Amino acid sequence: MDLDILLLHHFGTTELDDLDEAAIADGLERVRIAFGLESDSGRRFALWIVLHALGEAPDPAKAFKTAGERKAAEAYARAAARMDDG
Repeated sequence: MDLDILLLHHFGTTELDDLDEAAIADGLERVRIAFGLESDSGRRFALWIVLHALGEAPDPAKAFKTAGERKAAEAYARAAARMDDG
């Protein structure tokens, strides 16, 4: 999934810095719903990444059914944390 398309679809813009708190909260709710309903693992992972980037991602152990998906989410979270630290 393309990040810009995800942001446009759920938030109405690719520039989240331009949104107020209410618009971000509304967009996050739409992403959460989409995440809960999505059955395609790749799309589901992309939605989880958006949630993670905004500090709202569920724990990988609860969010993903397979060990491979959980490991990928945990690896992504570690890499993102290193980017934030560096």
